[in-house]
Amino acid sequence: MVSVENIKVEFGDFILLNSISFVINKKDRVALIGKNGAGKSTLLKILAGLLVPGEGRLGIAKETRVAYLPQVMSCPDDCNLIQETEKAFAHIIKLQAEVEHIQHQLSVRKDYNSDEYHRLIEKLDQKSHVLSMTEAGNYMAEIEKTLLGLGFERSDFDRPTEEFSGGWRMRIELAKLLLQKPDLLLLDEPTNHLDIESIQWLENFLAQNAKAVIVVSHDRAFLDAVCTRTIELSLGRIYDYKLPYSRFVEFRKEMREQQLRSYENQQKQIQDTEAFIERFRYKATKAIQVQSRIKQLEKMERIEVDEQDNSHLNLRFPPAPRSGSFPVIIEQLSKSYGEHLVIRDVHLSLRRGEKVAFVGRNGEGKSTLVKCILEEIPYEGSIKLGHKVKIAYFAQNQPQLLDENLSVFETVDKVATGDVRTKIRDILGAFMFGGEASDKKVRVLSGGERSRLAMIRLLLEPANLLILDEPTNHLDMPSKDVLKAAIKAFDGTVILVSHDREFLDGLVEKVYEFSHQKVIEHLGDIRQFLEKKKLDNLRQLEQNPLNSAPGNNKTTVETKAANAFTGNTDRKEKQENSNAPVASNDYAERKALNRKIKKMEKLVQEREDEVSKLEKQLESIQNELNTPQGACRPELHEQYIREKKALDNALSYWEMAATELESLKIN
Repeated sequence: MVSVENIKVEFGDFILLNSISFVINKKDRVALIGKNGAGKSTLLKILAGLLVPGEGRLGIAKETRVAYLPQVMSCPDDCNLIQETEKAFAHIIKLQAEVEHIQHQLSVRKDYNSDEYHRLIEKLDQKSHVLSMTEAGNYMAEIEKTLLGLGFERSDFDRPTEEFSGGWRMRIELAKLLLQKPDLLLLDEPTNHLDIESIQWLENFLAQNAKAVIVVSHDRAFLDAVCTRTIELSLGRIYDYKLPYSRFVEFRKEMREQQLRSYENQQKQIQDTEAFIERFRYKATKAIQVQSRIKQLEKMERIEVDEQDNSHLNLRFPPAPRSGSFPVIIEQLSKSYGEHLVIRDVHLSLRRGEKVAFVGRNGEGKSTLVKCILEEIPYEGSIKLGHKVKIAYFAQNQPQLLDENLSVFETVDKVATGDVRTKIRDILGAFMFGGEASDKKVRVLSGGERSRLAMIRLLLEPANLLILDEPTNHLDMPSKDVLKAAIKAFDGTVILVSHDREFLDGLVEKVYEFSHQKVIEHLGDIRQFLEKKKLDNLRQLEQNPLNSAPGNNKTTVETKAANAFTGNTDRKEKQENSNAPVASNDYAERKALNRKIKKMEKLVQEREDEVSKLEKQLESIQNELNTPQGACRPELHEQYIREKKALDNALSYWEMAATELESLKIN
């Protein structure tokens, strides 16, 4: 369907993509991965026809429709939500209008026998046939289903698009793309502005309805749910395997370890052979053997080890100047946009050094409250900032606000003052903009690189209140880990607006939930918050009057789960358990226990035999992989991973059985 042949992209002397080749077939679900700046977005733009590579060829089959969702987009403000989404069916609407126009012409004309009249009939027949082939049907029903799935409410349908935040505008564009049902869907960070429910809906939609898909995302769970093939971009090369993301990462790690072992074994063999040649080169009695070894070296297929991109981000926030005990105090705050109430009667106070999270669905007011704290928008109520509070703010669209005509160095130099200007090169190097990368123009940077550049601005002036609005949106997984560690080490106050549970885990000590115009405080970290939400849902199920209706004696799964959470156990269940029959004869009990022990001993022996068998199989594969021929066989690497997993599972089962046997013997 789509073929990429020897594509090469260069920026000056820097080679971004070097002789890249692969094929996308129908129904392929591809995860395109790699570090920030590896060329993922560039490759998507080439596939979308928005960028022409320096060398190579892009082949797309005739009538193949390609749709592209970029990281950054603009949404017109000239219509409401439904009207904007209807643009996905512009070709159908236009075709319907043409059919209606021809039908009107035929109804008013009287020259039934003229050639022009017959041509109109033929034209109507042709366009009607095309319209019937589009499977348009009631496209309004499809629009409603898609918008509701992406988290919109029916009350939003008539709202002007200008009222929606950046995240919701992205959803509008995503809805339009999904409704077009393209043959190849290119998605660049589609989950950045989606809440958990919408991400799950998108996962199901792509799995069930989409054709070919290429996804760039740093959401591991999303990639595993959607993709069955992984292409990694690293140092200009690609690694392409028909494996889901998590299995691919494991496979690449195992493969590299095997490559290193095989490479080391081959190097030892080469050294030994060269030593033999050097030792006996001038001995006539060894001349034949020496020549044989020389030919052996010449014919040897040298093993290469895949290069690794070991560049990493170095980030540390400056020490926080001491502020008042309460950096932020909010009382009775409300904010509306016209008749649309976003948040009301908010009471919130932060202590010095606290790290808190703002969580909730998009559009519930998280970014709005941040803008109120920054005094960027008017509001009702009171916000008091503590003594000597200095705010450093990373906006959700901060990377897009950079001047695209400046270079990386010029961007930082423009805002740097004092002694910091002498250390700009060092700072850029710590953020992986060392050497020639500092001379890159902002317009050629990837989303992740722009985020790193925007993050530098936070470091140029010491602050004691960090407000970070979705800071991880375009960062790869290693960079997210570095940012998380830097925030942990920061001794000031932090407000984090994020939907990334993995990032927030272990980082915040208080969670503020934004829901239905309210802001609710939850003490504890994000895990405790999620557990509490689950517990609340279970209690609601338990309190459902249907469960306590007369004649309904069943204990639901939900009620049992709630009892398990709360520590309550049904009295009737306890009574039934206490009245269970007990053997009166100790001999009978001992006999039954011996039977259990013998049965468990047999099971342990079976598990041991299974482990022994798998260890031998794994050793055999290992020996074959240590040869140059075996190291070059991907299927052998996959078999090694499968057998290793099977061995790990067998060891777990053996350990469980052995533990059970030990406990039986103690009893």
